[in-house]
Amino acid sequence: MNSIPSVDLNDFISNDSSKKQAFVDAIGKAYEEIGFVALKGHFLDDALVDRLYKEVKNFFDLPLETKQKYEIPGIGGQRGYVSFGKESAKGKKQGDLKEFWHFGQYVEDNPELKKEYPENVMVQELPDFNEVGKEAYKMLEKTAKFVLRALAIHLDLEENYFDNYIHNGNSILRPIHYPPIKEEPKDAVRAAAHGDINLITLLMGAQGRGLQVKNHKGEWIDAIAEPDELMINVGDMLSRHTNNKLKSTIHRVVNPPKELWGTSRYSIPFFMHPISSMKLNVLESCIDDENPKLYEDITAGEFLNERLIELGLIKK
Repeated sequence: MNSIPSVDLNDFISNDSSKKQAFVDAIGKAYEEIGFVALKGHFLDDALVDRLYKEVKNFFDLPLETKQKYEIPGIGGQRGYVSFGKESAKGKKQGDLKEFWHFGQYVEDNPELKKEYPENVMVQELPDFNEVGKEAYKMLEKTAKFVLRALAIHLDLEENYFDNYIHNGNSILRPIHYPPIKEEPKDAVRAAAHGDINLITLLMGAQGRGLQVKNHKGEWIDAIAEPDELMINVGDMLSRHTNNKLKSTIHRVVNPPKELWGTSRYSIPFFMHPISSMKLNVLESCIDDENPKLYEDITAGEFLNERLIELGLIKK
């Protein structure tokens, strides 16, 4: 596959069973073959997207010493600000050329789970920043829920199989700023080749060149969404749970051509995580003689902790 397929969520949530099944078949095929789709019909409206980008740009434009007030030690970067070059891809020593912010889950009906997650960090200088971030988080979470319902059907599971695992899940909304490049980077790119940790990732800001996906021939192809589309990919948790039936595809964000070094890039991924107690054990339906079990049993929380250590965000 040499391009990213496009699907429309309106087909899945329509009352037309044939359209719904066609959506399930299309997204299932795409995730088995390349691990990415471009999705129309999501729950983010244009006004909310515009407000979010405005607030995100306002935050990253703050002085560094102001932003660093919101860098919280001891939580592996799970909330608040993470400064430039702190995160690196698995197996890479060079830090990525980016800074970012994390909004986390808004638990309202589970006091024990609320204690498990760090509190969201409030930005005093920007009165609308946190509220707009919360609105976008909720709409992306809602979109992800329906995508996972379609995948559950594709996997011959109950349609609502994932619902209880993602309710109050440890999901993250990550506005990223790739600043202008001021000198020739030494082996560093905006985001080195990596797979995502989580179940699925919903990406805003893939409208321009930069994001590239590695297809099964080992070729890098551009992943460019239309203005009304989100780019959505399979993460390692879902790949593991399905015995690699659904593919977590390696992707990267490359540096722009030299004439564009002076420009910033913004992207906003939503990493859909389940609750930490979810067992990622390989589904029995994904094991057969030709596809033996590839992975040991593990919970989502254990897997996340392992990966945060590998990324350098948590120290052993």
